Amino acid sequence: MIAIDHREAAPASVHPDMFLNADGSEMGWKAAVASGLAVGVPGTVRGWHEALARYGTMGLDEVLAPAIRVAEEGFTVSPNFHRINAANEAKFARFSTASALYLRDGKALPPGTHFRNPDLARTYRDLARGGVKAFYEGPIAASMVAAVQHPPLNPGANVIAGSLTMADLKDYEARIRQPIRSTYRGYEIYGMPAPSSGGIAIAQALNLLESFELAGRPRAEIEHLYLEASRLAFADRNAYLADEEFVDVPKDGLLSKAYARQRAQRIGATAAAGKVEAGDPYTFEDDRSVPLRPQPRPLTQESMHTTHLAVSDREGNVVAYTFTIEDWGGSGIVVPGRGFLLNNELTDFDFKGPHPNLPEVYKRPRSSMSPTIVLKDGAPAFTIGSPGGATIITTALQTVVNHIDLGMSLADALAAPRMSQRNSDTTLVETLLNFPGSAQARALEAKGHTWRETDQIGAANGIRFNADGTVTAVSEPLRHGGGSAMVQQPRPAVTAP
Repeated sequence: MIAIDHREAAPASVHPDMFLNADGSEMGWKAAVASGLAVGVPGTVRGWHEALARYGTMGLDEVLAPAIRVAEEGFTVSPNFHRINAANEAKFARFSTASALYLRDGKALPPGTHFRNPDLARTYRDLARGGVKAFYEGPIAASMVAAVQHPPLNPGANVIAGSLTMADLKDYEARIRQPIRSTYRGYEIYGMPAPSSGGIAIAQALNLLESFELAGRPRAEIEHLYLEASRLAFADRNAYLADEEFVDVPKDGLLSKAYARQRAQRIGATAAAGKVEAGDPYTFEDDRSVPLRPQPRPLTQESMHTTHLAVSDREGNVVAYTFTIEDWGGSGIVVPGRGFLLNNELTDFDFKGPHPNLPEVYKRPRSSMSPTIVLKDGAPAFTIGSPGGATIITTALQTVVNHIDLGMSLADALAAPRMSQRNSDTTLVETLLNFPGSAQARALEAKGHTWRETDQIGAANGIRFNADGTVTAVSEPLRHGGGSAMVQQPRPAVTAP
């Protein structure tokens, strides 16, 4: 089991105060996102290269062929694609290339429109011919640098430029890391390590839940414990987690079963009254070096827009893969002549310190990505993952609890109404599945839980590996227009007459 980390990195020009105004106040979120300043060194292509070089059976040209065809021939705009672009109209309108690609007369392309991206097809062809160097050292790299340093603006628009350089791109490397491993009720849980916070936060929350015998409890009690375990895990996640190459993350303490038992004593029969303080995992570390103690901080803003997929093959390989450009529409900058959006990943750093997740040169911002692979008796049992910003963690965690503790099928566990408690005064719930006002909601309200509503949370998918050797692929039935899942059967051999 390995983890390929192709998280975006900060360029050489960054500094801890990069998102502060002259008076020391934090820059506005929208101004920070729609800027060259927010663009991190892209890592996705390096990650693809690393995966193909180590495990692939096809060349990059073969892998990119379907994407080239879709970009060249186009597709019909769906209601969900329209909704995403409509939410980005104001951002895209600032940039000449983004508005030309995604808008017509300042409005998102309506459903039913035929959408093509020939510039992206050309970029993929250049990648297919030139490989990873074409992206990080060649003309594509030069186009990215120019777009960040001199954003392609519409008349009257004003955004902050960045200072990405060719050297930043050339020096970027994907990292091969050890996944976070934990155990839960006889299962092995593998998740993404730092700078992702997902693997540690999910493991810690499950350790907290393992302090309670859940078998036979009413559903409302189990869900109450899930919410409170998530609250405690997020208190520590928000305080301690960042890029381990730059800060001392108390990983062993956070993953300690003894630490979880200590923290679980804070979980009562009713919901905690608002935010809880981070714990002290350093007392459960072998390394007693002086730590950076947590500072009281408000919840940082984090976009909820990411992509997750899961794949297994006939040889038993399993991949759970989450990647992102952070916000829907990223920075809003479409690279001229190249057809792809640049990320706004650097806004995943904390804007103001002291905090472990402040910007530093070449540092990777903390993420919530939580691709999760679960084993039983050493063999794959299921995978789960989702987009959703910080709600990624709670979506994956709740699906695990639904499947293991509540006995739901993976499909039902994934489709159930979601609740996301991230150490805040209220718990985020979705209206799509009519949770507010339901008997399930009222049972939790009786335990002191209060809600903040959104239309939907996450867009998960996963794979269940069945005892008979078959697999079941599952995805969203409703959220974001529904997902896609498929099991491809080998074609039977054809015998000549």
